[in-house]
Amino acid sequence: MVKEFEILSQSERELMYSLPIYVAVLIAGADGDIDNREVSRANNLANDKLKNARKDLISYYNEANENFEDKLKMAIANLPSGTTERQKLLVEKLKSANEVFDKLQNKYAISLYSSLKEIAKKIAEASGGVFGYMAIDFEESKLIELKMIKDPSTRK
Repeated sequence: MVKEFEILSQSERELMYSLPIYVAVLIAGADGDIDNREVSRANNLANDKLKNARKDLISYYNEANENFEDKLKMAIANLPSGTTERQKLLVEKLKSANEVFDKLQNKYAISLYSSLKEIAKKIAEASGGVFGYMAIDFEESKLIELKMIKDPSTRK
């Protein structure tokens, strides 16, 4: 278990470990279509985070990314297929993480929040643009800042 999560309940830990999945599905489905490039990019990012995460997040990604591809496919299958309904549900799940972020040490919370925003941006870049990279469509651009999660760096 992640040392910083010892103070959290089991359901709070599960929510925190689910955040990369929720972010991936939210951004990938922002334009109404979760395409294979976005799913592939999410899987690649999960694998990359296992090797190249910030030092303080390595244990987090070891836990969160276990069976990532299966969890991602299951989330896509179990979430509403309609874009509006799916987004609403995922935004609510991400908002619910605010209370948990408030319980974490601020430095760790900032690091995790920044890392989730990186994931969002990289998944958004997976579709469109030159050879499928470096283009973020309008719907994705409204979500990649993850504004439903309060920026921990602004906490008092």
